[in-house]
Amino acid sequence: MRRAAVVTALLLLAGCAEDARPAPLPSSPPASAVTARPTVAPSSSAPVLRLPVVTAPVFSGGWEITVYYTAVEDYHSGDPVPVTGCRGLDCSHGDDDLGSYREDFVAAVQEEGTGRTAGGTYLNWSYDIGFWLDTRPRDTGGRALRPFVSAAADPGVLARGVRFRISDCGHADDGSRPTAAVCAALRDARWTVTDEFTPGLGGTKHIDAYIGEETGPDFTSSPWYLTLRGVTIRRG
Repeated sequence: MRRAAVVTALLLLAGCAEDARPAPLPSSPPASAVTARPTVAPSSSAPVLRLPVVTAPVFSGGWEITVYYTAVEDYHSGDPVPVTGCRGLDCSHGDDDLGSYREDFVAAVQEEGTGRTAGGTYLNWSYDIGFWLDTRPRDTGGRALRPFVSAAADPGVLARGVRFRISDCGHADDGSRPTAAVCAALRDARWTVTDEFTPGLGGTKHIDAYIGEETGPDFTSSPWYLTLRGVTIRRG
């Protein structure tokens, strides 16, 4: 599809023990997390060197988020163009005749990854599979897309299954903030990484967030069609 620590270490001079916890979202620790000088605990026996606990923040900033959606053929125009591909997810880059669809709609499916045809079926597309017909909008792995839940990311940064929430919506390229309604919906959602970018695409701190079907013929001019930069996310 298209359009990631809390580290605690306890070193004991008499017998080294180590306890590692799951790593949170990548971020550099703030200045406040810089440790103080180690202290030596008083003891009648050998002194024990205790290193202060360093806690990394649960928030991670500097993300870019692009929304993606299911195109709806009824909202598109253009002459019908034939599409070939697979009649299901059991093949890739097939050459079956999948029917003819409006040209603008086919282009939108290739851009967004999924579209509902005028006949009610779903025409899906991915770089790894090509076009395929389905009963639902799905990602490349066959998982049904869920509005305001499904997200895609670089697997080396945010692994599949990671849940997160948006804490700060950031801004558009021109510096403007998203509308209050759009930001509230994005922040209220509980996102789960269910898909991953094709290696080399997307970017290490880029997330695609699925918001469902487009709502009209001018959807790409609506406040919902956007890419946000400087976004802050947190586990959740």
